[in-house]
Amino acid sequence: MLLAETLRSSTFKLALIAIGAFGVIVSGIFSYVYLSTSAYVRSRSDGEIAAEATRLRDAYAQHGRDRLVELIKQRTADRSFAGHFYLLADPASAILAGNLGQWPLSVVTPSGWTEFRASPASPQATERPLVRAMLENLPGGDRLLVGRDISDLDNFAAQIRAAVISIVVLVFVMAGVASILVTRRTVGRIESINATSRAIMASGLDKRIPLRGSNDEWDRVAENLNLMLDRIQTLMGEVKQVSDNVAHDLRTPLTRMRGRLEKAHHRPRQEEADQALIDDTIAELDVVLRIFLSITRISQIESQVRKSGFRSVNLAEVAGEVVELYDAAAEEDGTRLFMAGDREVTVTGDRDLIFDAVANVVDNALKHGRPAGRIVVASENVGGIPVISVSDDGPGIPAEQHEQVFKRFYRLEQSRYTPGNGLGLSLVAAVARLHGARVEMLDNAPGLVFKIWFPAPGMPCP
Repeated sequence: MLLAETLRSSTFKLALIAIGAFGVIVSGIFSYVYLSTSAYVRSRSDGEIAAEATRLRDAYAQHGRDRLVELIKQRTADRSFAGHFYLLADPASAILAGNLGQWPLSVVTPSGWTEFRASPASPQATERPLVRAMLENLPGGDRLLVGRDISDLDNFAAQIRAAVISIVVLVFVMAGVASILVTRRTVGRIESINATSRAIMASGLDKRIPLRGSNDEWDRVAENLNLMLDRIQTLMGEVKQVSDNVAHDLRTPLTRMRGRLEKAHHRPRQEEADQALIDDTIAELDVVLRIFLSITRISQIESQVRKSGFRSVNLAEVAGEVVELYDAAAEEDGTRLFMAGDREVTVTGDRDLIFDAVANVVDNALKHGRPAGRIVVASENVGGIPVISVSDDGPGIPAEQHEQVFKRFYRLEQSRYTPGNGLGLSLVAAVARLHGARVEMLDNAPGLVFKIWFPAPGMPCP
């Protein structure tokens, strides 16, 4: 199964193409080495043969045939010229001198370079030497052959050729084996991911891609996919929680509306009672509509479409407007609402969204803070970083729930009878993400400090 997958994989096909291209290059290089070496060796031998032929030709030109015959006899008798071949024949092909028994039958060219197999040097020899020779037609019609045994050179060239072929074959074999091993490893890792994907589709998001501990690129891919699955599982859990909370929050007002309408349906018409029923029903519908409006608003913020409206915003002005908006409500509750900090704290963003985010935090502080307590809205530059904060002296939020409160419809009071829909801090988190800001909650001992750190111009969020 794995072998079939390996042979069908695109990685293996690409590896074969790479091997072919690499093999052509390697073959070309070694062929060049072989041809260059062979040509160099033969050129050295040809140079020596040509020089000897020139000496003999000059002797013939200066002293005639007898001197040339004498020189050839001296050469063939001299052991230092072993491996050299000479032959002088008259116009009728009669042998005049030399160490060859006859004119080579395979030599048909009248002059120039030739190669042939000579007769064995001794009766006991079984191998005929390979001779490279130069042929010349002398002025008197005589023919001169000067050659040299190049069997060793030919064997050397043959060894080089065999070595080149062996190396090329070895390269192809090793490249083929390596490509199969690499492809099998790649296919194995991909199949592991595919198997996990099939298991997830079959049984749910609790499966994860196994890691091999090699910390290679495949492990990093698996880690990222596992993190993505973790994120998807978290989002699915949040979606389920949101669905449950929406159902719970809508069931109460809708049930009340239905009960009132059913009661009114079965009784005689009463103008005052009917008008009260209509007013209550409209109020309940407004609650439902506000829930859907908040969800839609958060979704719009998270889609990043509002970034086109970013402008320079002074956080001190936003803080002042929020304090002014909630001043009357705080006074009714006996809460003291203050503004503090710098007069000029500039960020780039959507003024309305920043206002809504800060207003939601202040609204939470008024609803859940200590009666007749103290709330401070401050804007300041901390080390060049713009930050706006809301601090109170109420009961605060347990540290283990700091992350939970940003989920949609999440409430600290799980019975869900406290007014509100649990979307305020979700909107704050969405606005912060849109602006690249960071939300921080700190213990105010007692109470809570809620900070939004905005990125400084040209810098990421701290």
